[in-house]
Amino acid sequence: MQKNDKIFVAGHRGMVGSAIVRRLRALGYENIITRTHTELDLTRQDAVETFFSAERPDYVFLAAAKVGGIGANSAQPADFMYQNMMLEMNVIHSAWRNGCKKLEFLGSSCIYPRMAPQPMPESCLLTSALEQTNEAYALAKISGLKYCEYLRRQYGADFISVMPTNLYGPGDNYHPENSHVLPAMIRRFHEAKETGAESVICWGDGSPLREFLYVDDLAELCVFLMNNYSDAETVNAGTGKELTIKELTELVANTVGFEGRIEWDTTRPNGTPRKLLDVSKATRLGWTYHTELPEGIKLAYEDYKQNHC
Repeated sequence: MQKNDKIFVAGHRGMVGSAIVRRLRALGYENIITRTHTELDLTRQDAVETFFSAERPDYVFLAAAKVGGIGANSAQPADFMYQNMMLEMNVIHSAWRNGCKKLEFLGSSCIYPRMAPQPMPESCLLTSALEQTNEAYALAKISGLKYCEYLRRQYGADFISVMPTNLYGPGDNYHPENSHVLPAMIRRFHEAKETGAESVICWGDGSPLREFLYVDDLAELCVFLMNNYSDAETVNAGTGKELTIKELTELVANTVGFEGRIEWDTTRPNGTPRKLLDVSKATRLGWTYHTELPEGIKLAYEDYKQNHC
């Protein structure tokens, strides 16, 4: 990318999109196009096509998505599939039709099988069944990834895909019902501390293993790949480190300053038992993460207190 190239960041108000915008501006890219959902509904094909034909961006970061935790995914599978599938197809197709030089599609590690080998290499995609609690979201993300792959195969489009692990950081979603596990914990423990609650109830039994990546580290990789990677296979984005959900709850509780009990509701689902990404490809390309989890949680908690309480 040249500094004066026109760059469209889809989903710029979200956690990932806003981090990509921060990274681009820090590197001197100023010709950045953004649209709010009110200005451009990405699920409407006609609106997306009109936007692309008028603006004709040179580069596209597709970070827009409907996202949520286990509860939201389980309760709204039709919404998660429809909204994500529609916006992905509309943006990718219109970018290709209107001569976009390069598009980067942001997916999720949930695209990989429930019982994938650990750590999960990019090559394990579609080798066995998906995790049922977020299958609809995963299928939508797989479709976006594959459409980029097929446009490359059939038409030579330089469209690439990045699959991040669990993300957190500034701009996260702290909704009490629709957020992911780490931001949900930050809110729950903060509110428990503020109200003097004696205990906090967490879902499952605390045994699943998870990996977490600070969103600004992902944004650095996204811009790096846009400038340095043009192969068909997706690139995993993570830390290569994992911890149990129980260990995570203790870390968040200590960071927030909650001193009560942590109780486990084992009637609630655990989700995938383990989900660690193989990040050796990103490492070989020259990228590694910078923010360790304890530091990142402190930064995320400060963002929550300042902007989301």
